[in-house]
Amino acid sequence: MALTTHSLLNLRALARPALEPPPVREKVSVLVPARDEAARLTECLESLLDQVDVADYEVLVLDDASTDATAAIARGVAARDGRVRVLGGDGPPPGWLGKPHACAQLADAADGAVYVFVDADVRLAPHALAAGIDLLRRQGLDLVSPYPRQLSRTWAERLVQPLLQWSWVTTLPLRRAATSSRPSLSAANGQFLIVDAAAYDRAGGHAAVRTEVLEDLALLRAVKRSGGSGGVADGTELATCRMYENFAELRAGYAKSLHTAFGPAPAAVAVAAGLAVTYVVPAVAALGGSRVGLLGYAAGVVGRYAVAERTQARSLPDSLAHPLSIALLLALLADSWRGRGRHRWKGRALT
Repeated sequence: MALTTHSLLNLRALARPALEPPPVREKVSVLVPARDEAARLTECLESLLDQVDVADYEVLVLDDASTDATAAIARGVAARDGRVRVLGGDGPPPGWLGKPHACAQLADAADGAVYVFVDADVRLAPHALAAGIDLLRRQGLDLVSPYPRQLSRTWAERLVQPLLQWSWVTTLPLRRAATSSRPSLSAANGQFLIVDAAAYDRAGGHAAVRTEVLEDLALLRAVKRSGGSGGVADGTELATCRMYENFAELRAGYAKSLHTAFGPAPAAVAVAAGLAVTYVVPAVAALGGSRVGLLGYAAGVVGRYAVAERTQARSLPDSLAHPLSIALLLALLADSWRGRGRHRWKGRALT
């Protein structure tokens, strides 16, 4: 019940972007790391080139040694629009993971006062850049992550993907987290991440997080360690993203990173136990006729429903399956830990 109450209060505190933001007068660099994104890149770039109220911006795409037509697609768009510049990459050197290295190369080539990192599976609304940068400047932050609306269609996506927003809305004190210097009070999403260029450099850029699978969260923590501030915002009206299209993709995606999400093994076990006791056990008890269990189950459903309504996810009947969502997440966590040290992503080892 306490966590549900906290989530309801957090939803009131969650920063909202302006639907009619003021024009952006500073130079903006939009940075798109792309490896084997031929099926997604065109729509992403079209949405980036359709931005309004941003007077001066460039779009840099790094082809990260793709094995498909990613580079050709990016060059084709660049030939039609001079705002797009395509960089080539040979893959990460020893001591780097792929995405941090791609992002670092993009930042090195950029000359904007603001860097906007966008994944190739993201589609931005026409006012997204202006609204996101307005959030950054209006709140006096160094980094802001407007969390995209997560599109879910298959049963696995509908069970697991809404937990992305639900997790930090439920557990993180949002009002305090944005201005706190404590790295532990951090949530971020690299799908759509906006950072002041000077603050990025002070934090060491992606070189400071070169070995991190969750490089977005690590970058925010690096910004905080260097004296900066930042956090998440409601990006529901600004961006959409469909990360995975089937259970196999979802399982592989969570396997590569979930074992790093909660720290060392003892911490992960503690978090898993807490989630099971809070959300799975009450549902099982309710099936056995326990009124206390029914109350605990209902509290979890209410919290999940409220977050879904705010983030335009499916609220019903999906919220009623919240215990199943948590159970599947715990199974994915165990799967991630079992395979640690052997995980691969897009053909590359994550070690």
